[in-house]
Amino acid sequence: MVEQHTPRSLIVTFYGAYGRAFPGPVPVSALVRLLGAAGVDAPSVRSSVSRLKRRGFLLPARTGDRAAGYELSEEAHRLLEDGDRRIYGAARPAESQEWLLAVFSVPEQERAKRHLLRSRLAGLGFGSVAPGVWIAPAQWDGESRRTLERLHLTPYVELFRGAHLGFAPTAESVARWWDLAALAKQHEEFLDLHEPALRALQTGAAVPTPEAAYRGYLLALDTWRRLPYADPGLPRELLPADWPGDRSAAVFAELHERLRDLGAGFVEP
Repeated sequence: MVEQHTPRSLIVTFYGAYGRAFPGPVPVSALVRLLGAAGVDAPSVRSSVSRLKRRGFLLPARTGDRAAGYELSEEAHRLLEDGDRRIYGAARPAESQEWLLAVFSVPEQERAKRHLLRSRLAGLGFGSVAPGVWIAPAQWDGESRRTLERLHLTPYVELFRGAHLGFAPTAESVARWWDLAALAKQHEEFLDLHEPALRALQTGAAVPTPEAAYRGYLLALDTWRRLPYADPGLPRELLPADWPGDRSAAVFAELHERLRDLGAGFVEP
Protein backbone atom coordinates (compact mmCIF):
# COMPACT_ATOMS: atom_id res chain seq x y z
CA MET A 1 0.00 0.00 0.00
CA VAL A 2 1.84 3.04 -1.23
CA GLU A 3 0.37 6.08 0.48
CA GLN A 4 -1.00 8.09 -2.42
CA HIS A 5 -3.37 10.79 -1.25
CA THR A 6 -4.93 11.96 -4.50
CA PRO A 7 -6.95 15.19 -4.35
CA ARG A 8 -10.16 13.40 -5.34
CA SER A 9 -9.69 10.72 -2.69
CA LEU A 10 -8.98 13.32 -0.02
CA ILE A 11 -12.14 15.26 -0.93
CA VAL A 12 -14.25 12.10 -0.58
CA THR A 13 -12.50 11.35 2.73
CA PHE A 14 -13.14 14.91 3.93
CA TYR A 15 -16.86 14.69 3.18
CA GLY A 16 -17.05 11.33 4.92
CA ALA A 17 -15.24 12.56 8.01
CA TYR A 18 -16.40 16.18 8.34
CA GLY A 19 -18.39 17.46 5.37
CA ARG A 20 -21.68 15.88 6.40
CA ALA A 21 -21.64 17.87 9.64
CA PHE A 22 -21.28 21.21 7.83
CA PRO A 23 -24.23 23.60 8.28
CA GLY A 24 -25.29 23.42 4.65
CA PRO A 25 -23.17 23.13 1.49
CA VAL A 26 -19.41 23.34 1.97
CA PRO A 27 -18.18 26.60 0.39
CA VAL A 28 -15.54 26.25 -2.29
CA SER A 29 -13.33 28.59 -0.28
CA ALA A 30 -13.57 26.23 2.71
CA LEU A 31 -12.69 23.23 0.55
CA VAL A 32 -9.61 25.06 -0.74
CA ARG A 33 -8.54 25.95 2.81
CA LEU A 34 -9.20 22.52 4.30
CA LEU A 35 -7.65 20.50 1.49
CA GLY A 36 -4.76 22.95 1.41
CA ALA A 37 -3.96 21.92 4.99
CA ALA A 38 -3.51 18.37 3.67
CA GLY A 39 -1.16 19.51 0.89
CA VAL A 40 -3.60 19.92 -2.03
CA ASP A 41 -3.32 23.13 -4.03
CA ALA A 42 -6.36 25.17 -5.08
CA PRO A 43 -6.36 24.21 -8.80
CA SER A 44 -6.28 20.52 -7.88
CA VAL A 45 -9.19 21.00 -5.47
CA ARG A 46 -11.28 22.73 -8.13
CA SER A 47 -10.55 20.20 -10.88
CA SER A 48 -11.21 17.25 -8.55
CA VAL A 49 -14.48 18.78 -7.37
CA SER A 50 -15.51 19.15 -11.02
CA ARG A 51 -14.81 15.47 -11.65
CA LEU A 52 -16.80 14.46 -8.58
CA LYS A 53 -19.65 16.66 -9.82
CA ARG A 54 -19.63 14.93 -13.21
CA ARG A 55 -19.77 11.56 -11.45
CA GLY A 56 -22.84 12.67 -9.49
CA PHE A 57 -21.10 12.54 -6.11
CA LEU A 58 -21.24 16.30 -5.48
CA LEU A 59 -23.93 18.80 -6.42
CA PRO A 60 -23.37 22.55 -6.81
CA ALA A 61 -25.29 24.60 -4.25
CA ARG A 62 -25.34 28.03 -2.66
CA THR A 63 -24.52 28.58 0.98
CA GLY A 64 -26.64 30.75 3.26
CA ASP A 65 -24.69 33.85 2.22
CA ARG A 66 -25.01 32.87 -1.47
CA ALA A 67 -21.39 31.74 -1.82
CA ALA A 68 -20.62 28.92 -4.24
CA GLY A 69 -20.41 25.54 -2.59
CA TYR A 70 -21.03 21.82 -2.95
CA GLU A 71 -23.24 19.31 -1.18
CA LEU A 72 -23.47 15.54 -1.36
CA SER A 73 -25.93 13.88 -3.70
CA GLU A 74 -28.39 11.37 -2.24
CA GLU A 75 -26.37 8.53 -3.74
CA ALA A 76 -23.19 9.93 -2.18
CA HIS A 77 -24.91 10.00 1.22
CA ARG A 78 -25.84 6.32 0.79
CA LEU A 79 -22.31 5.41 -0.27
CA LEU A 80 -20.81 7.18 2.74
CA GLU A 81 -23.29 5.54 5.10
CA ASP A 82 -22.28 2.14 3.76
CA GLY A 83 -18.68 3.26 4.15
CA ASP A 84 -19.26 4.13 7.80
CA ARG A 85 -20.22 0.55 8.55
CA ARG A 86 -17.10 -0.70 6.83
CA ILE A 87 -14.57 1.85 8.00
CA TYR A 88 -15.58 2.13 11.62
CA GLY A 89 -17.02 -1.32 12.19
CA ALA A 90 -15.63 -3.77 9.68
CA ALA A 91 -12.34 -4.04 11.50
CA ARG A 92 -14.27 -6.38 13.77
CA PRO A 93 -14.11 -9.93 12.41
CA ALA A 94 -17.33 -11.65 11.46
CA GLU A 95 -18.94 -13.25 14.51
CA SER A 96 -20.08 -16.36 12.66
CA GLN A 97 -18.98 -18.50 9.76
CA GLU A 98 -22.11 -17.80 7.77
CA TRP A 99 -21.32 -16.84 4.20
CA LEU A 100 -22.86 -14.78 1.44
CA LEU A 101 -22.50 -16.45 -1.96
CA ALA A 102 -22.88 -14.52 -5.21
CA VAL A 103 -23.42 -16.69 -8.28
CA PHE A 104 -23.56 -14.84 -11.58
CA SER A 105 -23.79 -15.43 -15.30
CA VAL A 106 -23.46 -12.64 -17.87
CA PRO A 107 -23.99 -13.20 -21.62
CA GLU A 108 -20.87 -12.83 -23.75
CA GLN A 109 -22.38 -9.89 -25.64
CA GLU A 110 -22.58 -8.03 -22.30
CA ARG A 111 -19.04 -8.81 -21.13
CA ALA A 112 -18.54 -5.19 -20.02
CA LYS A 113 -21.14 -5.85 -17.33
CA ARG A 114 -19.30 -9.04 -16.40
CA HIS A 115 -16.15 -7.01 -15.84
CA LEU A 116 -18.10 -4.42 -13.82
CA LEU A 117 -19.69 -7.16 -11.72
CA ARG A 118 -16.38 -8.82 -10.95
CA SER A 119 -14.71 -5.53 -10.08
CA ARG A 120 -17.56 -4.47 -7.78
CA LEU A 121 -17.63 -7.80 -5.98
CA ALA A 122 -13.87 -7.63 -5.51
CA GLY A 123 -14.27 -4.06 -4.28
CA LEU A 124 -16.79 -5.24 -1.70
CA GLY A 125 -14.26 -7.75 -0.36
CA PHE A 126 -15.61 -10.90 -2.00
CA GLY A 127 -13.21 -13.77 -2.56
CA SER A 128 -13.31 -15.95 -5.67
CA VAL A 129 -14.41 -19.57 -5.23
CA ALA A 130 -14.72 -20.47 -8.93
CA PRO A 131 -15.60 -18.71 -12.19
CA GLY A 132 -18.92 -16.97 -11.56
CA VAL A 133 -18.97 -17.92 -7.85
CA TRP A 134 -17.83 -15.35 -5.26
CA ILE A 135 -18.02 -15.40 -1.46
CA ALA A 136 -17.97 -12.95 1.46
CA PRO A 137 -18.91 -12.92 5.14
CA ALA A 138 -22.71 -12.78 5.40
CA GLN A 139 -22.56 -9.48 7.33
CA TRP A 140 -22.17 -7.69 3.96
CA ASP A 141 -25.49 -8.90 2.61
CA GLY A 142 -27.17 -5.48 2.80
CA GLU A 143 -24.36 -3.46 1.27
CA SER A 144 -23.90 -6.03 -1.50
CA ARG A 145 -27.60 -5.88 -2.36
CA ARG A 146 -27.61 -2.09 -2.44
CA THR A 147 -24.51 -1.98 -4.65
CA LEU A 148 -25.88 -4.49 -7.17
CA GLU A 149 -29.24 -2.71 -7.27
CA ARG A 150 -27.61 0.71 -7.77
CA LEU A 151 -25.57 -0.62 -10.69
CA HIS A 152 -28.56 -2.45 -12.21
CA LEU A 153 -26.70 -5.77 -12.03
CA THR A 154 -29.33 -7.79 -10.18
CA PRO A 155 -30.64 -9.62 -13.31
CA TYR A 156 -27.28 -11.41 -13.57
CA VAL A 157 -26.77 -12.45 -9.93
CA GLU A 158 -28.25 -14.86 -7.41
CA LEU A 159 -27.37 -14.39 -3.73
CA PHE A 160 -27.36 -17.16 -1.13
CA ARG A 161 -26.54 -17.35 2.59
CA GLY A 162 -25.27 -20.47 4.29
CA ALA A 163 -22.47 -22.52 5.80
CA HIS A 164 -19.40 -24.07 4.24
CA LEU A 165 -19.90 -27.85 4.48
CA GLY A 166 -16.70 -29.13 2.91
CA PHE A 167 -14.79 -30.83 1.73
CA ALA A 168 -11.55 -29.03 2.66
CA PRO A 169 -11.32 -27.41 6.10
CA THR A 170 -12.81 -23.91 5.94
CA ALA A 171 -9.50 -22.24 6.92
CA GLU A 172 -7.78 -23.93 3.98
CA SER A 173 -10.56 -22.85 1.65
CA VAL A 174 -10.44 -19.25 2.87
CA ALA A 175 -6.70 -19.17 2.06
CA ARG A 176 -7.61 -20.08 -1.53
CA TRP A 177 -10.53 -17.69 -1.86
CA TRP A 178 -8.53 -14.66 -0.63
CA ASP A 179 -4.88 -13.71 -1.02
CA LEU A 180 -4.19 -13.55 2.70
CA ALA A 181 -0.50 -12.71 2.25
CA ALA A 182 -1.40 -9.63 0.18
CA LEU A 183 -4.01 -8.56 2.74
CA ALA A 184 -1.55 -9.00 5.61
CA LYS A 185 0.96 -6.86 3.72
CA GLN A 186 -1.59 -4.05 3.39
CA HIS A 187 -2.21 -4.12 7.15
CA GLU A 188 1.54 -4.09 7.84
CA GLU A 189 2.07 -1.15 5.50
CA PHE A 190 -0.70 0.79 7.24
CA LEU A 191 1.04 0.10 10.56
CA ASP A 192 4.40 1.23 9.18
CA LEU A 193 2.84 4.49 8.00
CA HIS A 194 0.65 5.41 10.96
CA GLU A 195 1.63 3.51 14.11
CA PRO A 196 4.61 5.83 14.78
CA ALA A 197 2.25 8.82 14.89
CA LEU A 198 0.05 7.04 17.41
CA ARG A 199 3.04 6.14 19.57
CA ALA A 200 4.05 9.81 19.60
CA LEU A 201 0.57 10.77 20.73
CA GLN A 202 0.60 8.12 23.45
CA THR A 203 3.79 9.51 24.97
CA GLY A 204 1.95 12.77 25.61
CA ALA A 205 5.03 14.78 24.71
CA ALA A 206 2.94 17.33 22.81
CA VAL A 207 -0.75 17.87 22.20
CA PRO A 208 -1.41 18.46 18.50
CA THR A 209 -3.04 21.68 17.39
CA PRO A 210 -6.50 21.36 15.81
CA GLU A 211 -4.93 21.83 12.37
CA ALA A 212 -2.30 19.13 12.98
CA ALA A 213 -4.96 16.79 14.37
CA TYR A 214 -7.19 17.41 11.36
CA ARG A 215 -4.36 16.79 8.90
CA GLY A 216 -3.16 13.66 10.70
CA TYR A 217 -6.65 12.23 10.93
CA LEU A 218 -7.58 13.00 7.33
CA LEU A 219 -4.43 11.32 6.00
CA ALA A 220 -4.79 8.28 8.26
CA LEU A 221 -8.45 7.86 7.32
CA ASP A 222 -7.67 8.28 3.63
CA THR A 223 -5.19 5.40 3.90
CA TRP A 224 -7.31 3.21 6.18
CA ARG A 225 -10.66 3.42 4.43
CA ARG A 226 -9.53 1.15 1.59
CA LEU A 227 -8.48 -1.66 3.90
CA PRO A 228 -11.92 -2.76 5.15
CA TYR A 229 -12.97 -3.23 1.54
CA ALA A 230 -9.94 -5.36 0.69
CA ASP A 231 -10.20 -7.31 3.96
CA PRO A 232 -13.89 -7.98 4.63
CA GLY A 233 -13.46 -8.99 8.28
CA LEU A 234 -13.00 -12.73 7.96
CA PRO A 235 -13.71 -14.83 11.07
CA ARG A 236 -10.61 -14.61 13.27
CA GLU A 237 -10.37 -18.37 13.80
CA LEU A 238 -9.88 -18.86 10.06
CA LEU A 239 -6.86 -16.55 9.83
CA PRO A 240 -3.18 -17.08 10.66
CA ALA A 241 -2.25 -16.72 14.32
CA ASP A 242 -0.03 -13.71 13.62
CA TRP A 243 -2.68 -11.85 11.61
CA PRO A 244 -1.79 -8.10 11.65
CA GLY A 245 -5.34 -6.92 10.97
CA ASP A 246 -6.18 -6.82 14.67
CA ARG A 247 -3.34 -4.42 15.37
CA SER A 248 -3.95 -2.16 12.38
CA ALA A 249 -7.63 -1.89 13.33
CA ALA A 250 -6.68 -0.99 16.89
CA VAL A 251 -4.23 1.68 15.68
CA PHE A 252 -6.82 3.29 13.43
CA ALA A 253 -9.49 3.14 16.15
CA GLU A 254 -7.22 4.97 18.59
CA LEU A 255 -6.17 7.57 16.02
CA HIS A 256 -9.86 8.14 15.32
CA GLU A 257 -10.56 8.55 19.04
CA ARG A 258 -7.66 10.92 19.66
CA LEU A 259 -7.73 13.08 16.52
CA ARG A 260 -11.14 13.28 14.88
CA ASP A 261 -12.94 15.55 17.33
CA LEU A 262 -9.87 17.67 17.96
CA GLY A 263 -9.48 18.14 14.22
CA ALA A 264 -13.10 19.26 13.95
CA GLY A 265 -12.01 22.50 15.64
CA PHE A 266 -10.01 23.38 12.55
CA VAL A 267 -12.87 22.47 10.23
CA GLU A 268 -15.53 24.62 11.87
CA PRO A 269 -16.50 27.61 9.69
